[in-house]
Amino acid sequence: MRPIPGPRSSAATAIPYRFFFFASDGDEPPHVHVGRDDMLVKLWSVPIREAYNHGFKPNELNRIVAIARESEEQLLKAWHEYFNRNVGSSRQKR
Repeated sequence: MRPIPGPRSSAATAIPYRFFFFASDGDEPPHVHVGRDDMLVKLWSVPIREAYNHGFKPNELNRIVAIARESEEQLLKAWHEYFNRNVGSSRQKR
């Protein structure tokens, strides 16, 4: 699991969600997983849209999507930095 430096709300207060992706996700299009407690949602990037949702109620899911949209550039940058850096090293090991 690769944690992403946490997006903040527009009021710059900490939010209760973890934004992350898994190292094994590099073969998929850019996306982010968002978790809180035992709930999880996967959001595709560009544009931000739901891939699946396990446990978040619609109003909370809407809040998460809004936060992801506000942070879309940061999330996409983190994705590309991580997976572009690791693509060469994993190919060299094969």
